[in-house]
Amino acid sequence: MNYEGYSMGWHWLGWLGMAFFWLIPILLVLATVKYLMGGRRSNTPDGERKPEALAVLEERYARGEIEREEYLQKRDDLQKK
Repeated sequence: MNYEGYSMGWHWLGWLGMAFFWLIPILLVLATVKYLMGGRRSNTPDGERKPEALAVLEERYARGEIEREEYLQKRDDLQKK
């Protein structure tokens, strides 16, 4: 009997298994790095933060927490960025 073709099929299956064996830990490491780095930087550009900061500033001014001069100065500073 000739088992040459049969063993060749299992040979490629071994390579495929080894590829998956190394692929899974590599993907887990990459996912962990992305997760850890994702928490340190924001997903929103600075342009989208300005309206939020201005809204907070306006609320503080409306509640009387800051004076008009301070409000105007901080508003101008936020609009320059």
